[in-house]
Parts: sequence; C-alpha cells; structure tokens
Amino acid sequence: GDVSRSVMEIHGSILGTRVLRTEDPRFLTGNGTFIDNLDMPGALHVAFVQSTVAHGRIVNIDLADARSMAGVAAIYTAADHDLAPQGLPNPRMNEASRRPMLAVDTVRFVGELIAMVVAETRAQAVDAANAVIVDYEPYPAVTTIDGALAPDAPRIHPSSESNIAIEAGFRKGDEIFNGCDVIVRQRIENQRVAPCPLEVRANVAKWVDGKLIMWSCSQGAHGVRDELAEAFGLAHDHIHVITPDVGGGFGAKGGTYPEDMLVPWAARRLGRPVRWTETRSESMVGLDHGRGQVLFAELGGTRDGKFMAYRLTATQDGGAYASFGCMMPFITRSMAQAVYNFNQLDVKVGSVFTNTSPVGAYRGAGRPEASHVMERVVDVYAAEIDLDPAELRRRNFIQPDQFPFVTAGKMTYDCGDFEGALDRALAASDYAGLRRLQGERRASGGSLVIGIGVASYVEVTGGGQEFGSIEVLPNGRAIVRTGTSPHGQGHQTSFAMIASDLTGIPMDRIDVRFGDTDDVARGNGTGGSRSLQLGGSAVKGATEALIEQARALAAQLLEANPDDVVLDRQAGQFHVAGTPAKSLNWHALADSGLEPLNAQFDLPTTASTFPFGTHVAVVEVDSETGFVRLVRHVACDDAGTILNPLLVDGQVHGGIAQGVAQTLFERVAFDDDGNPITANFADYAFPSAAELPMFERVAMETPTPLNSLGAKGIGEAGTIGSTPAVHNAVLDALSHLGVKHIDMPTTPERIWRALTH
Repeated sequence: GDVSRSVMEIHGSILGTRVLRTEDPRFLTGNGTFIDNLDMPGALHVAFVQSTVAHGRIVNIDLADARSMAGVAAIYTAADHDLAPQGLPNPRMNEASRRPMLAVDTVRFVGELIAMVVAETRAQAVDAANAVIVDYEPYPAVTTIDGALAPDAPRIHPSSESNIAIEAGFRKGDEIFNGCDVIVRQRIENQRVAPCPLEVRANVAKWVDGKLIMWSCSQGAHGVRDELAEAFGLAHDHIHVITPDVGGGFGAKGGTYPEDMLVPWAARRLGRPVRWTETRSESMVGLDHGRGQVLFAELGGTRDGKFMAYRLTATQDGGAYASFGCMMPFITRSMAQAVYNFNQLDVKVGSVFTNTSPVGAYRGAGRPEASHVMERVVDVYAAEIDLDPAELRRRNFIQPDQFPFVTAGKMTYDCGDFEGALDRALAASDYAGLRRLQGERRASGGSLVIGIGVASYVEVTGGGQEFGSIEVLPNGRAIVRTGTSPHGQGHQTSFAMIASDLTGIPMDRIDVRFGDTDDVARGNGTGGSRSLQLGGSAVKGATEALIEQARALAAQLLEANPDDVVLDRQAGQFHVAGTPAKSLNWHALADSGLEPLNAQFDLPTTASTFPFGTHVAVVEVDSETGFVRLVRHVACDDAGTILNPLLVDGQVHGGIAQGVAQTLFERVAFDDDGNPITANFADYAFPSAAELPMFERVAMETPTPLNSLGAKGIGEAGTIGSTPAVHNAVLDALSHLGVKHIDMPTTPERIWRALTH
C-alpha cells in the first residue's frame, strides 16, 4: 500500500511501473493452496490402470487379486459407468474418434485409462492397480504422421475411411508462383513436446446434498463447471468448482480429461470424497502434448528480395483421439501470412490420428508453428539470393500506414510497427558487430563458431468476452473478482494495480479473487494470452462503474450535485470540486450504510489483438562435438500498453526458456511399437537456469485501439519469437560448413551427424 501510494504521488499513476508481485510472499513461504495439499478427511484415493501397449484389443481384465487387497473400496471398468465419451472439437470429425473415459474394447496409446481403482490410501490404490492383469491382442501401431498417411496404414478408428482426422484448405496451384524469379522450399518438423508443469494434475470431488463440489487443477473453473454439468446432467448451480493456486498450465490444463469426470462419478457412486493426483510419469503420457506438426513451406519472389507468394502445408499429429490438438493447424493457417506483405497465399492443413498421447494447446497453440516455419524459410530465401536475413525481412514487412491490415487469410491485424521492432532488436544486439565477430571466427579456422539468428513474428491473442467485478467493504477494503484465473501470470498484482490506480485504494487493501464458481459469477478462464486485455479491461469497466456509484453516494452525503463531486485518486477521497477540505474516503462511504458499493462489468465480445516483435539469438557451436551454447538472446516484444514491466519481463523470460528448450533440448519420442521413451525427467531433456543466459528485453509499446487499456497479450510471445531465432542461429553458425537444415531439437548428436555425413 505504501509503495503504491508513493508511486502514484511521484508518477500520477501506478500503471506502467515495476510493481513487485504481491502473490509471491505466500508462494515463497510455502503458503500457496494447491490441491494435493488440501485436507479432505475421509477421502478415498484413486489410481488408474493404464494401457501398456499402444494399440490392441482388450481380451480380458482380471480384477480378482486387486479386489481382494487391503483397503480397496471399488474397481471400475468401462462397463461400470455411464459417462459419455469426450466431445468432438469439430462436428466434421468422426463420432467414433471421441475419447472414452475408460477404454472399452480397444486401447489406442500407452497410458490410456483402462480401469479405476478406489482405495482408502494412495499407496493401497497404487498397489491394487498394479495387481490388475490385462490381456491384450496387439495390433500394429502407427506412431508418425507419414505412417498414418501411408495407404496400407492400420486404421486407428476402424469406422473411418483413413487416419485423417480433419483437413481443409484452398489450393490455387503453381500459378501463384507465376512471375517469381526465386522459389525456395523447406520441410520442417515442429516436434512434439511435453508441457511439464511444475504441478501435475490433481482433483478432489465430493457431493453434498446433491451438489457436486470439485477442486480442479485447471486454467478456468467455469469451463470445468460447464463440462461437468453436461456430463452429469446438472444445472450450473448444482456444481461448485474451485480452482485454487495452479502450478503452471501452459495450455495443457485448459480443458477437462477423463480423470476429471471419473473422480466425481466415483465420489457420487461411493458417497464419500474422492481424490486423485497423477505421478510425473503419468503426466508425461497423460497430459496433452504440444506442437507435433510437419510443415512444408514454399516461398516465391524476386531476385532482389521481394516476396510474392507463399504456400504452406501443415499436418498435425493429433494423437489417438479427436481433441483440441487436431484443430491446431487451423490456427497455424490463420497466421500463415506472418509479418510480410505479399498477395498470394495458399494453405492446406490437416490432422491425423496416431497411436500416441493426444495433443492439445501448448504455449502459443498453433501460432509458434506458423512463425517458425515462415522464419526458417525466409532464412533459406536469404541464403538463396545471398542477402543478409535481417535486410530481407526489412524489405518485406507490412508497413505501419497499412494498419489495420487484412491478410490474404482474412485476419485483421490491429496495429504494428514490424520494422521498428527489428531496428530496436538489431541495435540492442549490435547486429553489425556480431556479424564482424562471426567473420573473424570463421577466418580463424577454430572449431567454436558463432551463429546469429533473427526472427520477426506477429501472433493473435485475446478476443472474446470476460467478467469482472469490484466491491468495497464497510472496513474500506476492496474485493476484485475476475473470470480469468492465474497459473503463474501475476493476476493478483495486475488487477489490483488497475483498481488501485482508478480508486486510490492502496494495493494492500485490495483482494483479488478468482477460480471459484460460487464466488465469481462467470468467466472464460486463462488462455490465449487473454487475461489482461480482457480480464483487466473488465475489471477496469467494473471499477469505473463503482466510482460512479460512489460519486453519487458522496454527493448525497455532502449534499452536492453528483456532477460537482470529484475523486482525488492519490488520496482516495471524494470532495466537491474546489473544496477538498471536506472529503469522504472509501471507508466512510462504504460504512455509511446507505447502499452497498459494488459493481460488475461484462466486457462484450472484442476483436483479437496482434502482438509482434523481433528476437535476435546468438549461439556458439562446437563444430567438432556439435555442442550448442546460447550466448545471448535479445527480445523486442510489443504487447501494446505495458501495465507492469516486471510482469512482462517474467512472461517473456519464461516464454523464451520454453522456446529455447524446444529448439535445443526437448522432444517427446516413441519407438516403432508406440512405447514412449521419454516418459520421465531422466529421459526427457529440458534446460535448467544453468543452460540459459539472462535474456535482454527491449521495450516497445504500440497501444491497440481495441480495448480501454491499449494492451495486447504477452504470455506466449517469448515462445513464438525465440524458437525460430535460436533455430536460425544454430543453422547460421553451420551454414559455411555446408549444413542447410537440421530439424529441432538441434542436439549435439544431430549436429555432429549433419557435419560428418
């Protein structure tokens, strides 16, 4: 409170300043509220029997030994429940590809749920699950996109004509390249990765007088409630979903899973609370994976570096069932034009089923794939015409006076200055000096070579509706309620900043509530970098309405015309204009007893915003061993008006770490039989802080006209810009040695093989 008041006295507004996260002390002192730590007396524990084969018919499930074990309350298979399979993300998909809660006759990926064991303790449930014997008739497994599309590929869903889940696109033919002097082509694998949130999935459910109370580790309580309502045939007011602190989501916790339905089903069946927390190994195969696209890009233009036409084919590995991941390439298609001004665009997208874990949203959800493939093929084009890759980008950017810009794919970019972001990133990195250093290293003939990678991007964020409310209690404290919910983003700080700035109530007297469907009227959760621009705008609208209520109340108490009453935001007091000596603070107004001070605001449907930026990565590669070290990473990410630069730094930092991890380390892998070979942290590589440099953020703000804050999303930008920048840097380091492309992750082994074969 003292900090926020002093900042307002100095700057006139707390917005735009580096305010420390107010939620951090409780996290750092172990006082967060996470589901696995909830005390739930009398709760039973769940463990699941999971498939150990990727594809096969269930011949028999022997439960006899497990049922006789100590503490076992019940064991259920598909024949025991009446829950419908999970819904389709698109009505054009085959109904048979819906995912059952428990496997019925056939298993389609290692880790698929077969039976649910409920016992008095977690250890007893796990022991009993291990005692269940499942006999399979193995079927051939399909583990890759190419394998799924092969003419003789086994059908993962026999009623389907093929393993294609969905496809769409427009094909104009080669005539789009008419007049092009240069046409370059590149195939790229944007490999499958695991989200790896610090907190694995967990839930607790109990029924009280016919009402379901559910604690859900998710990115949005209201979305979970709606899906539970449909599954159990209940009205919304008969379901209470609570999403407390969540230790990371990255998109993978944006929807519900079979476990989220089976746990409350068992709680109702048994008449006792039931809880479940997955293990890390279960999370690695059960939590939706990300990415998993194969892309083929063709870029045509002139010899002097002017783009004219772009054709993209993007095929998604959707995993075993119809899930949101199957729709990911449609988002990729929407952002195919990227930051460049050309007229001819031709995109075809599709998804296939494989005998692997389902794929879902992962930080960026389709936009990183679009940016990555475009930025790689731009570098290929630059090499073809022997032009500096930064200069090639500059020659083709959409210009500021062209906004709002409608792409060939019918997306409307709100505002931007792509060349400005490039210039700032190049200047901050001393791009010219880096190129000179690179030349000196190459001339010296040593094994340690330098690569410089540039990536310019635009992405789509937000769009939709959101709810916010605020009330002032008789003690003068304020409560802000938001329909979005945090899993690391800093909502408690940012929303309190907005309310404090408008009202003058100190931040330490503002509580932010979220993730409780009985406390927050409605909401659309957190995802797609939407929270500040939508949730924050809703809180702003509610706070402005509250101020009008308070002004009318103050006028009544001061015996004045409401039009003559003003709010001194620095002091947090209302007074008649020109006579500040007689004033009323928020405490006095709320304690007057004349009327409650509360307001809510439903932000109407808003258009999407389009953040943008340029990243410059510098790597050192040992050409003898293939070892890569990221030396520097400079990021200019423009997310419109910045509310709190500290929170922006945190979001960009985390995004860069995940983008770099995909480029250099991460890859979910399966053997030919569909067995996961990266199912724990011993086998799945991702970096610690020791493998990453401190990134350098370059400030830039181009406010959007589409919301009252001028804000765009920032949560996914770091991932979208960093992956192609680092990938380009690695290949730039090796270009003089004859290496043209290496798919991610660019591990030492892959680099060594490219250099020696």
